[in-house]
Amino acid sequence: MDYTNVIYEKDKIVLEGVKNFNIKQVVECGQCFRWEKVKELNYIGVAHGRVIEVIQSDDNVTILNSNEEDFKNIWFDYFDLERDYSKVKESLANDEILSKSVEYGYGIRILKQEPFEILISFIISARNSIPSIMKTIKKIAEKWGKPIEYKGNTYYTFPTPGELKDATLEEIQETGASFRSKYILDTINNVNSAKRLGDYDLDYIASLPADECHEELQKFKGVGAKVADCIMLFSMKKYSSFPVDVWVKRAMMHFYNAEEGSLNKIRIFARNKFGEVSGFAQQYLFYYARENKIKVD
Repeated sequence: MDYTNVIYEKDKIVLEGVKNFNIKQVVECGQCFRWEKVKELNYIGVAHGRVIEVIQSDDNVTILNSNEEDFKNIWFDYFDLERDYSKVKESLANDEILSKSVEYGYGIRILKQEPFEILISFIISARNSIPSIMKTIKKIAEKWGKPIEYKGNTYYTFPTPGELKDATLEEIQETGASFRSKYILDTINNVNSAKRLGDYDLDYIASLPADECHEELQKFKGVGAKVADCIMLFSMKKYSSFPVDVWVKRAMMHFYNAEEGSLNKIRIFARNKFGEVSGFAQQYLFYYARENKIKVD
């Protein structure tokens, strides 16, 4: 585990001696959209039907508005705290090129988020900016989710498929989802009407081997190879996934001379190169490329 001690107090948890954890890098590396910055190394997030505040001071991490039960049942897994990220880094350190990205994004951890929320979120992400994605998701939560009060502010959980079952196309369009609205509506209907294994059943899809999982997810309208990889990596624990967006494509071309061409070719190239830890490599590369505005000459 990447911490030495955990202290449970009233409405908060304190992790001491935390390694390989930087809350800014965790929530700003493109994998989640429900976290808001309060100040440096202090963020408030909505996940798994809860609102928590995370404050980091050196190697101590405090989780506010939580308790021992939620930490053990939700946040331990959510922040992937059982994993020793030093071992992940060691397995990637043989690659001299990647080591610079790993060092730069030393505190990134891959979150375990809810598959339905991530499915909808990354359908929204297609050809969209992060501020716009966050705004649309927030509007969906405010309209159909449950309110939670914290420090005088109201936050909203991401709605379940059942809470969204009566949503209309017009209502979804009003959230700013644009052309993606019809895909979202179709996805809501399919998830709610899934009657047999493999037919839009997210639990079943998550249980499949990576390549089959990737294929099944693309049956949802608006889900291509990259979005499927994001869903697998950020909510289904499929760590051989390698989502390729514009930043990752640039990084792979810049660092590895990956040939200009289809995103799928770069995906295959990367998965062959990084294997079972491809997803971790992707997050380090994405964060480094975006933060440093990597360009391809």
